[in-house]
Amino acid sequence: MSVTQRGFTAPRAPGGVRSVEQSSGSSRPSARAAGAGSAAGGPAIELTGVSKVYGKGRTSLLALDNVSLSVAEGEFVCLIGASGCGKSTMLSLVAGLDTPTSGQVCTGGRRVTLMFQEPALFPWLTAARNVELALRTRGVPKQQRRSRTAELLEAVHLDGFGGKRPHELSGGMRQRVAMARALAQDADVLLMDEPFGALDAMTRDLLHEELDRICTERALTVLFVTHNVREAGRLGDRVIVLSSRPGRVIEEVKVGVPHPRRIDSPEIAEVGAHLTSLLREEMASHVR
Repeated sequence: MSVTQRGFTAPRAPGGVRSVEQSSGSSRPSARAAGAGSAAGGPAIELTGVSKVYGKGRTSLLALDNVSLSVAEGEFVCLIGASGCGKSTMLSLVAGLDTPTSGQVCTGGRRVTLMFQEPALFPWLTAARNVELALRTRGVPKQQRRSRTAELLEAVHLDGFGGKRPHELSGGMRQRVAMARALAQDADVLLMDEPFGALDAMTRDLLHEELDRICTERALTVLFVTHNVREAGRLGDRVIVLSSRPGRVIEEVKVGVPHPRRIDSPEIAEVGAHLTSLLREEMASHVR
């Protein structure tokens, strides 16, 4: 059975998971597309039959139920779903902060870093020192840390602000510092848990551009949690829709809109409307 809606065709796949693809354009500029297509060493992230249960007995809570997901090297994948559907739990499992109750999570030995909604900067340290701390924990020699910190701050367009403390920076600037600190860990896989959720629309749009540029230049693999359907369409090569608790993969939406993208473009509005429709349908079925 196929479901067609405003240019999207959703053929049913085995196991009740549907693959949805928009017909036009390539998903990324050449650097990102090459990274997503090669994956010579296997997927950057692979979850196989992953379930996660919290607690025991009658008070136990099934957060994720038999989730399988593969993310290629250089691919940007967004996770959306109702609150409590297991999105953040999935990031914790991939980051190695928690272990699955059953199933397997594999990153193939790649370096993984996690970025949260709150910047979580040390308030007594300057922006540069916050970034440098990540280099220090990696064992980067002292003589190299300062130049590397300057490069990272320049990469997020904060050159000249290294001497400022967090309270002297705007919310968007603090998130840029957090992004530079994440990049300082020299990770292959970047996990982002609603990193722009608390920012105003204009600042969020500017950071979308920064993240898009950085990921393209570095061929990073990104797993990005958001509640904003247009943000998912603006950034993602694919959008994974999770069911209400327990979290299961119910839809995979491939965003075939060429880059550069604008969050207010008709194409992204169409993707957002489609995702909203899927979420409403899922929430309605959950209530019934």
